[in-house]
Amino acid sequence: MSNQKLRALNRQDAPRSTEALEQILSIPSDEVIEMFGRLTGHLVMLGVGGKMGPTMARMAQRAIQASGSGLQLTAVSRFSSPEIRSKLEAWGVATHTCDLLDPASVNDLPEASHVLNLSGFKFGVADNLGLTWATNCEIPAVICRKYSSSQIAAFSTGNVYGMVDVQAGGSLEEAELNPDGEYAMAALGRERMYEYYAQAFGVSVAILRLNYATELRYGVLIDIASKVLSGESVPLEMGYLNAVWLGDANAMALRCLELAEVPARAINMTGPDVISVRKMAEKVGQLSGKEVGFHGAELPTALLSQAVHNYPQIGAPQITLETMIRWSIQWLQQGGYSLGKPTKFQVTDGKF
Repeated sequence: MSNQKLRALNRQDAPRSTEALEQILSIPSDEVIEMFGRLTGHLVMLGVGGKMGPTMARMAQRAIQASGSGLQLTAVSRFSSPEIRSKLEAWGVATHTCDLLDPASVNDLPEASHVLNLSGFKFGVADNLGLTWATNCEIPAVICRKYSSSQIAAFSTGNVYGMVDVQAGGSLEEAELNPDGEYAMAALGRERMYEYYAQAFGVSVAILRLNYATELRYGVLIDIASKVLSGESVPLEMGYLNAVWLGDANAMALRCLELAEVPARAINMTGPDVISVRKMAEKVGQLSGKEVGFHGAELPTALLSQAVHNYPQIGAPQITLETMIRWSIQWLQQGGYSLGKPTKFQVTDGKF
């Protein structure tokens, strides 16, 4: 029934409030509910204070309740925003404060049968290179030592592939990695740490290479739509991209809890489409009655990956690209809340 409800959303208008949006983003699919019905023990979600974490933790809590699972859930973050912690607890999610770079704080973390790590550092890399490498490379080692007997699903990024020929359709997991820029290099370092601990100590790990989760408060589609609606020209150098609705990405990530392996397994997570920035901007202009301006020209390469082959295990997206575009326009036109965090999708040199 959850899948029918999710697909029905494609026929509806955009949610009209942050509360309604977060409710949609946290609806668990039928497959997520079924999986949680099989899980036992304790799921610890690390780094939940970011953009994805709150609604993903809420989805996990809803799946636990819907499945009748006895699994325990704890959401962990530094919680620099007390509002996020309060929101999680109001949703019935147990929370725990921890700085993953502080050994004493890590020692106090609860034991876990399953771990999902969302922590990472991307924007502002050039201003804090040390923190970039510590967050992306030391924390994986800390997690693997603390949770050496746990099933670990850990976020990475499609940026580790580097720019690829658009005509090829995007990178697969077995492709040669060619990270461009300090963030992508640190992200590859993060993966290598997980690979080391999986190989040397038998830690089961799934590495989640996500390309552009988007919702209505932030994301590549919102970035492009906002430029069109405000009369700004749209940059075309990064002329193609992948995107997936954040609620679908949440469900995909949770299903990866069952896919951790030794040696570590990389899993691409994104939508099925290679999205043309030009065509998407023109679609926004058509739907909103706005003229569209561009600058620059499309390169023959872009940051793209393929994930359709993973859908039998992680689930196919329920929210369509057409819906995401239409909702983005409606959200912006109704003055919907923004996180004020541009994705910098147009960056082609890896400098975020």
